[in-house]
Amino acid sequence: MQRWPVLLFLAWVCFLFFAGIGLFTSGFLLTRIELASRSSCSDPLLPPPWERQNLPTGSCWAPQRFPKAVLVIIDALRFEFARFNPTKATPLPYENKLSFLHHLVTSQPRHARLYRFRADPPTATMQRIKGLTTGSLPTFIDVGSNFATYAIQEDNLLAQLAQNGRRVVFMGDDTWEGLFPKNFFRSYFFPSFNVKDLHTVDDGILQHLYPTVDSGEWDVLIAHFLGVDHCGHKHGPDHPEMAKKLTQMNEMLRSLVDHLGNDTLLLVAGDHGMTETGDHGGDSEKEVNAALFVYSKTPLFGTGPPEKPEAVPQVNLVPTVALLLGVPIPYSNIGEVMAELFSGDGDAVSAALQQLSVYHINAKQVDRFLHSYSLVAQDLPAEQLQHLQELFSSAVEEHIRLLAQVQGATLVPPELESRLGTLIGRFQLYLREARAVCTQSWARFRPLRMMGGCTLIAASCLLCYMASELAAALDSFYRSCLLYPLLWGVVVAVLLGLAHVFTQEGLDLLLVSSWAAAASQVGFFWHWWGQYPKRARSVGSQPPLASIGLRQRLRAWLGLAFPMGILLFRCGAMFSDSFVVAEARVAPFLLASLVTLLVGKLHWDGRLTVPEGPKQQFLGFSSYRREIWYLLCFVATLLVCVRLSGFFHQCREEIPHCRPSLFLSPLASLRNTRAKNLFYLLCVALLAGLAYAVRSWLRHYGNLNSSDPLVLFVRWGFPLVVLCIACYWAVASSAEDSLGKLQELVQVAVVAFPWAVYGLASVGLLLLLCNPMTVFAKDTRESAGSIVTPSLGVPSSEVDFLHVIPQIYRRMQESQKSRLERGSYKATVAAYGLGSVYSAALVIALTLLGFLLMLLHSERLSLAFLLLFLEAFMLLHIHTRARGLAGDAEPFSVPWYAVISWLLAASQFFYSTGHQPIFPAIHWNAAFVGFHLDHSTNLLPAVLVGANTFASHILFAVGCPLLLLWPFVCEIPSSQKRKPKKEPQEELQEVEEHMMEMRLRESPEKFSNALLQLGLKYLFVLGMQLLACVCAAMILRRHLMVWKVFAPKFLFESLGFVVSSICLLLGISLVMRVDCAVSTWFSQLQLR
Repeated sequence: MQRWPVLLFLAWVCFLFFAGIGLFTSGFLLTRIELASRSSCSDPLLPPPWERQNLPTGSCWAPQRFPKAVLVIIDALRFEFARFNPTKATPLPYENKLSFLHHLVTSQPRHARLYRFRADPPTATMQRIKGLTTGSLPTFIDVGSNFATYAIQEDNLLAQLAQNGRRVVFMGDDTWEGLFPKNFFRSYFFPSFNVKDLHTVDDGILQHLYPTVDSGEWDVLIAHFLGVDHCGHKHGPDHPEMAKKLTQMNEMLRSLVDHLGNDTLLLVAGDHGMTETGDHGGDSEKEVNAALFVYSKTPLFGTGPPEKPEAVPQVNLVPTVALLLGVPIPYSNIGEVMAELFSGDGDAVSAALQQLSVYHINAKQVDRFLHSYSLVAQDLPAEQLQHLQELFSSAVEEHIRLLAQVQGATLVPPELESRLGTLIGRFQLYLREARAVCTQSWARFRPLRMMGGCTLIAASCLLCYMASELAAALDSFYRSCLLYPLLWGVVVAVLLGLAHVFTQEGLDLLLVSSWAAAASQVGFFWHWWGQYPKRARSVGSQPPLASIGLRQRLRAWLGLAFPMGILLFRCGAMFSDSFVVAEARVAPFLLASLVTLLVGKLHWDGRLTVPEGPKQQFLGFSSYRREIWYLLCFVATLLVCVRLSGFFHQCREEIPHCRPSLFLSPLASLRNTRAKNLFYLLCVALLAGLAYAVRSWLRHYGNLNSSDPLVLFVRWGFPLVVLCIACYWAVASSAEDSLGKLQELVQVAVVAFPWAVYGLASVGLLLLLCNPMTVFAKDTRESAGSIVTPSLGVPSSEVDFLHVIPQIYRRMQESQKSRLERGSYKATVAAYGLGSVYSAALVIALTLLGFLLMLLHSERLSLAFLLLFLEAFMLLHIHTRARGLAGDAEPFSVPWYAVISWLLAASQFFYSTGHQPIFPAIHWNAAFVGFHLDHSTNLLPAVLVGANTFASHILFAVGCPLLLLWPFVCEIPSSQKRKPKKEPQEELQEVEEHMMEMRLRESPEKFSNALLQLGLKYLFVLGMQLLACVCAAMILRRHLMVWKVFAPKFLFESLGFVVSSICLLLGISLVMRVDCAVSTWFSQLQLR
C-alpha cells in the first residue's frame, strides 16, 4: 500500500484550496486604510469667532467645558435596560432596574439626558471600543480579532488625552490593555473572556472606583463593567441574575454621582446591546441599540429632554468628548458632535452660535480627513467627494457671511435664529452624508485577487474530479500527477523569491503561495493532457457506447445525475440570501431527497423485486428480499432522525417569530428542579447508551477480546469518561445553588472533571496511534503449516473457519479444502477482530472525539449528538445495502451519492448542534470548559470554540473512510451471487468471498487508490460548496445583505473547509496507521 504518496497528494490538493481561500479573502475582506496622521493643537481648524482670540489654558480648537470626565461603560447595556417605564406593573428582569437614571432625568432635566446609542456592526466588544475611541468604523473582518487583540495605531481619543497631558485612569476589561498600551496614567485590568464569571471584573472595579474618584489624581476615568454582558451570555436577559446585576449597576451609579464634583462630566454607555438569547456580534436591532446617559451637576442643556429619546451614532461620542475636554478631535473621526451639549447658559442665539462653531470645527476636521484619505486610497467615489466638498464649502462661506452680519448687527433676532437653524442643518447634512459615503465605500475590494482566488478554487475542484477518475486508471499516477506539478510549483516559488530579492521589494507570501499553487495546477493539467492519447487507446479497446443499450446508458447517467443534481442545487442556493438564511431546513430536505431518490432509482432499475421463480418469504410479502426490507427500515429510521434533528435549532434575526430551541440552553438555566433532574438523567443515559452501543459493536466483531492497552482502555476508559462527563454536568448545572465551602469544591470540580476527560481522551487517542490493533490471535498451529482466520465474537474451543485470509500462506486453500473433505480440525491461528480492524480503530477514535465535543456543548445537546451517530450509522448501512442490491462490480469505489449524503449530514448537524453561520450564534462558553480563570494564550480558546462550532465537520470528516470500509465489514453479497444450491465446493467458494476488510489487503494498490479517490471526492464536494459561497460573495458584493448573510456564510464555509480537510487527512492517516500495524502483525506472526 502506497501510504505517503496518497497523503502527500491529498495534502497538496488541500494546499491548492487553502491558497485560493487566502487569495480571495485578501481581496474580499479588507480593512480600510488607516492613516498615520494625528491631530494637534496647532492645526488651523479654529472657526472664525475663535481664530482671532486666545483660547483658555488647557483648550485646543474650542474652549474647554469640563476639566474632568468619567466614562462608565456597562458592556451590553441595551437601551431597554436603561429606559424606565413607571406604568409597567410587572416588569421583566431586565426592565426598570436602573431607576436612578430615570430619577436624574426627571428631577434635573437640564443636567441629564438618555439617548439611544446606535452601534455600528459588527457588535463585538473590541470593535465597539475602537469605534468609541477613534470615531471611525471598524470593518467586518475585524470581528475575528477578538481572539487576537492588537494595539490601535490610528489616532484616537486616549492618545489625544495623553498627548495633551491628561491623566487617564482605567479599570475593568483587559481588552483595553492590548488596544492602548502605555496610554494610561494608572490602570486596573481584570480578565474579561470568561463569560461564565459574572463578578470578578465588576467587583474589582468597585474596589478601586470610589477611592480613585476621591483622590482626584485623574482627569479622565474609564470603568468598563462586564457583568451584564456575561450574565446575558450565561443566562440571557430574561433571568433573575440579570435583575441582580442591573440592580448592582444602579447602586454603583447612585454612589458614584455622590462622589463626583461639579466640574465633572459623567457618561454612562453601552458598547452594544444583546439578543433575547444574550448574544451579540451581528446587526440586529437589539444588538445595535445600546444606551447612552449624560449627566453633570452643572446645567448641560438649554432645553428639557424630547418626548422620545434621540438616537445618536456611537462615533458621535468621540468629537463631542474631545471638544468638551478641550483636546483635538482624532484625525480619522467621521462622527458628528452632539451640539446640544455646547449650548451653555445663554439665550437661544448665543447657544446657536456656539453650536455653529463646534460644527464648523467638526466639519473642517472631517473634510481634512476625506481629502487625506482620498490621496492614498481610491475607494471613495470621486463624484460623491466632489458633492461633499461643495456642501462643505457653501456651509463655511455662509457661516462667515452670517458672522459678519451678526457683528454688523444687520439681522434682527427672528431672522437670525432662522438663518442659524438653517446653517446648522447644512453642517449636519454634510457630516451625515460624509459618514454615509464612508460607510458604503469601506468595503474596499480587490477584484483581481478575488478573481484569482475564485479561479484557484474552481481549478482545484476540477482537479479533484479528474484525479478521482484517474486514480485507478494510471499505473504511474503518483509520479505524473504529483511529482511533476510539485516541481512546477517549487520552481515558480523560487523564481518569485529571487525576483523579490533582486528588486528588494517586500515578499508577499500569500501571492507567492498562490502563484505556486497555480503553477502546480498547470503542471497537473499539462501532464494529464499528455496522458490523453494513452487513455484514448484504452477506451478504444472497450465496447463502443452504441453497443450499450439505451436503458443501461440512462441508468449510468442517472446514477451520477441524481447526486450531482442535488449538489448543484445546494450550490445554486448559496446565491440566494433567503436560502442561506433557511439553510438549516434546506440541508435536511436535500439529504432526505437524495436518499429517497436512491431508493427510487433502485426500484427503477428493478433491484427491489426478484424475477419470476422461487421467492423469499418475509413478513408475508413474497416479492421483496430481506435486504430490501432492511434497506427500507434504515431509510425510514434515517428520515425520522432527520426530522428529530430539527428540534435543536438556533434562530437567525432574519427569521421572524422564531424561538431558539430549549435544548440549547444549559441545565443551569432551568428553574424547575424536577425538570432539571429529569433532563440530567436523560442526558447521562444517552451518553452511557452511546458508550454501550460502541462497546457492543466492537464485541460483536471480536475487537474486545485481547488484553492490549487500547482494548483495556475501551473496556474501562470509556465508562470512566462517561462518569467524568456526567459528574461535570452535575456540578455545572448546580454551581449557582451551592454555598460556602461547597461553592469552593464545586469551582474545583468544574475545572477538574473536564480536565479528566481531556486527559483520558488524550490517553485513548495516544494508545490508538501507538498500537491501533484490536485483534486477538489464538495460536494452535503445528509446525507443518498454518492458516489464519479472522473470527467474530468471543473465542470458543472450536475455530471458526469463516472469512479465510488467503495471503498468509499459499497453501491456505488446500488446507481449507482438506478440512472440508476430511472433516478434521487442523491447527490454525484464529484472529478475532481482524476482519474489522480498520473500522474498529475509526469507531474508537470517533467515540473519543464525540465525548470531547459533547463536553464542549450544553448538556441537552447530547441528544443531538446521539442522533448524529445514529444517522451516520443509518447512512453507512443504506450505502452498504444499496450497493449489495445494485450488484456493484466496483467494491473499491465509493459512489458519489454516498459522499454527497455524508457531507449533507455534516451540514445538517452543523445546524442541529445549535449553530448558525453568524457571529452571535458562536458558543463562546466552550472556551472555558475546564478553565475557571482567563486564558494565558488566545490559541487554546480559539481551538475550543472552533471545535464546538465545527463539531459535525470534525466527526464526519474523520469518519469518511468508513464509507469505503463499511461494505467490507458487513460483507453483503450481491443478488447475482446468491446460489440456491450449495455444494461443498461452492460453499468453499462462497466462504472465500467473506473476508471482510482483509479483502482490501489482497490488492494494496487498489486499497491506496480507493482511499485517494474517496478523499478527492470528499474534497470535490466540499470545494464545490466553497466555490458557490465564494462566487456568491464576489458577484453579490454590493448586495444589501452581503455583510449580513453572504460574507459570514463565506467565512464559516471557508473555516469549515479547512477543518474538514485537516480532519479528512487525519482519518485517512489513521487507516494507514492501522494498515501499517496489520502488516507488522503479519510479519511477527510469520516469524513465530
